[in-house]
Amino acid sequence: MRLISRLCLAALLCAAVFPAAAQERKNVLFIISDDLNNYLGCYGDPRAKTPNIDKLAARGVRFERSYCTFPLCGPSRNSMLTGLYPNSNGILTNSQIFRQSIPSHISLPQAFRQNGYFAARIGKLYHYNVPKSIGTDGHDDPGSWEMEINPAGVDRLEEEPEIFTLTPGQFGGTLSWYASPKSDAHHTDGMIASEAEWVLERCAKKKDRPFFLAVGFFRPHTPYVAPETPYFGWYPEAEMPVHPTVDQNPPEVPAAALGSYKKEQDKLTDELRRRCAQSYYASISFMDAQVGRVVEALDKNGLAESTVIVFTSDHGYHMGEHGLYQKMSLFEGSARVPLLIVAPGVTKPGSVAATPVSHLDLYPTLAELCGVKAPANLQGQSLVPILKDPQEKGRGWAITQVSRGGGPARATVSRDKGSEGRRFFGYSLRTPRWRYTEWDEGREGSELYDHDADPGELKNLAADPAHAATVAELSEKVRAAAKGTFPAEGVTPPVNKEGPLWAPNLTDP
Repeated sequence: MRLISRLCLAALLCAAVFPAAAQERKNVLFIISDDLNNYLGCYGDPRAKTPNIDKLAARGVRFERSYCTFPLCGPSRNSMLTGLYPNSNGILTNSQIFRQSIPSHISLPQAFRQNGYFAARIGKLYHYNVPKSIGTDGHDDPGSWEMEINPAGVDRLEEEPEIFTLTPGQFGGTLSWYASPKSDAHHTDGMIASEAEWVLERCAKKKDRPFFLAVGFFRPHTPYVAPETPYFGWYPEAEMPVHPTVDQNPPEVPAAALGSYKKEQDKLTDELRRRCAQSYYASISFMDAQVGRVVEALDKNGLAESTVIVFTSDHGYHMGEHGLYQKMSLFEGSARVPLLIVAPGVTKPGSVAATPVSHLDLYPTLAELCGVKAPANLQGQSLVPILKDPQEKGRGWAITQVSRGGGPARATVSRDKGSEGRRFFGYSLRTPRWRYTEWDEGREGSELYDHDADPGELKNLAADPAHAATVAELSEKVRAAAKGTFPAEGVTPPVNKEGPLWAPNLTDP
C-alpha cells in the first residue's frame, strides 16, 4: 500500500512538471517567407498564383489584418522571435543581435527547446544580409536551436553576374531580378524545402519527442531570382501593373510618410516596373511551390494532426503603391503581413479573423497551444481565443513603428533637439476601420485613413475638421500604445551599441 502511494505521488509530481506526455504535445512547423506582401490568392490578389499557400489557408485561420512591429527585417524578426517590441529588445536596425541588448531573454524557439522540444532552423529566421549571407548562420542566435541548416543554391553561388540591378554592384537592398534557367532543386529555397522534407521524415520516426521546426525561405526578397520555367511564364510582362509615381501622392501626405523612397527608383521606366512586378510575382510562386513541398512532407509522414502550422512573412512590401518600393513605410502595404495558423483540434478549416493582430502575438499563442512555459515579460496577446472563435476581438489593434532621419538608433519617441540630422519615429495604430499615424508625435505630420471607404490609403483625413474627434481619440490611443512598447516600469532597459535606450517621453496630444 505504501509503495502504491509513493508511485501515485511520483505520478502526480511528473504530471505537474510535464503537463502532457511527449507524444501528446503538439509539434510546431513555423514557415516564414521574406519581404512578402499580401500578393497571395488567399488574400484576394487575382493575379497571384499561390495554390499551396491557398490550400494551407483553407485548413485553418487566415488573419486578414496582421501586422509587423517594424517594417524592416532585423527589427521585425527579432521582435517576433523574442515576443518584445523593438523598443524593449533594443533591435532597431538590421545586423543587430538581441543577445547584445537583452542577453538573458528566452527566445520563442529557445523556450520550446528548454521544454524538451527538438528545435531546428533551416534557412532564414533571424536577420541575414541577402544574398551575401545565404549559406551562413547570418545574424542568428545559436541558443535558439539544436540544429541549423544553411543551404546555398545557384542564386547565391553562380548567378550573381547575370542579375539585373538598378544599382550596379548591389542586389539585396536594391531592385534586382533574374529569370534563372535552373530548376527549383538548384535554388536555395528549393534546397531548404528538401532539407525540411528530410528533417520531417526523421521527426516522424521519433514521435516520443516533439519538434519545433522553423523553415525560413529567402524569396521573394531581392534579388527576385526564380526559375524562368514555369514561374516567369505565369506572369506575362505586358499584363503587369504600373503604379503611379511618388509625386502623384496627395499634398496632405507628410514627407516622412514617403521617406522610404530611394533615388534609384528615378531610373524606373514603365517597362522596368513591369519587369520588376513580373519577377516579384514569379519569386512568390516559386516560394509557394516550396511551401507546398514542406506541408506535403508533413502530411505524408503522418504529422498533420499533431502539428501546429504557422505561415507568415517578416513585413509587407511595396511594389509601386504610393510610388514606393520595398519596405520601411507605415502604409498598409509595408506594415501588413500574411498570417495563417492551423492548430489541429482548435481551428476550423476556412476560418477568417478580421480583428487586427500583431507578430508579437505568435510567441504567447504557440506557447499556450503547446503547453510551453513562456517568459512573463512577453508583450503580445495569445491568439488562442481568436483561433477558437474568429469573431473574438482580442486587443483590437496593432501598432507598427519605423524610424526616419539620422543620428543614434535610440528608441526615444521625443525629439533630440540638440543634434542635427536627428532621428525620429513614426507610430501607426491599426484598428478594424482606421489607420492613424503620428510622425514625431505629430510634429512631422499625421495621417488618418478610413479603410472602410479608402483601403488604398489615398486620402489623408487627419486635417479634416469632420474627423477631429476621431483624430483626438486615436492620437491618445497611439501614444498610449507607443508607451507600451517600452519595458515595463522597473525593468532594466536594453542596451544597444549607442548605450542604454531612452525611456519614452511622450507629450499629451
